[in-house]
Amino acid sequence: MKISIIIGVVHMIFGISLSLVNHMFFRKAISVLCEFIPQMIFLIFLFGWLCVMVLIKWISYGNGDEFDKVHDSSCAPSVLITFINMVLVKPETPEEGSPCKVLFFDGQFTFQVVLLLTAVICVPIMLIPKPFFTRYEFNKKKKAHSNQHTADTGETSAVISNEEEEEEEFEFSEVFIEQAIHTIEFVLGSVSHTASYLRLWALSLAHGQLSEVLWNMVMAIALKQDSTVVGTIMIYLIFAAWAALTVSILVLMEGLSAFLHTLRLHW
Repeated sequence: MKISIIIGVVHMIFGISLSLVNHMFFRKAISVLCEFIPQMIFLIFLFGWLCVMVLIKWISYGNGDEFDKVHDSSCAPSVLITFINMVLVKPETPEEGSPCKVLFFDGQFTFQVVLLLTAVICVPIMLIPKPFFTRYEFNKKKKAHSNQHTADTGETSAVISNEEEEEEEFEFSEVFIEQAIHTIEFVLGSVSHTASYLRLWALSLAHGQLSEVLWNMVMAIALKQDSTVVGTIMIYLIFAAWAALTVSILVLMEGLSAFLHTLRLHW
């Protein structure tokens, strides 16, 4: 169930890594510093940490014995609840008399606060510096062209200079709004994409519950018959209904739903 989250986050990290190739090809150092690096930090420090907690839970908790209740799977902290409390900066309190830990390791709350603050700081870095640097570069380039045309006293060059200045007007508000749209799109996209991969997790949980319901409501009725003859006949008759429901609901409906979500996310 949780591996869909890991695959999804790796997929999103790969997508951001592709933007680095474009920035390096067009030699946009400001885009690397103010877009690629903050985006990667934001994604890894939040949703990458979510994947790390899943791996820690897999490694640290299993089928414990009667002498090691702390590392039993029933004692494992909830990854989603821990992540939600991390975003809300809400400390978890252990239950009285329970041997279970509310977090995976000591100092995790402080560590998560540092990750969250760093991720939040990355948002204004993605938003603010690039428009100002773009305006600085434009004014620098415009000043250089102006000095070049001033040195040239020809009438034709003066006309060309005026035409170029009219065409190359820099609208700071448009650039800033465009950068704000890109920043909001990335932040909301990261959250919504991760939520979509979480939906695959939820689909698998629903799939398991539907399987149990179908078994208990259909096949278990025939298996609980006292008479072997009656039970055999009921199994023979009920199996058709059970198979039809299993194929139609679990295989077709659930499979198609998960397939569509996955296809949309990959696209």
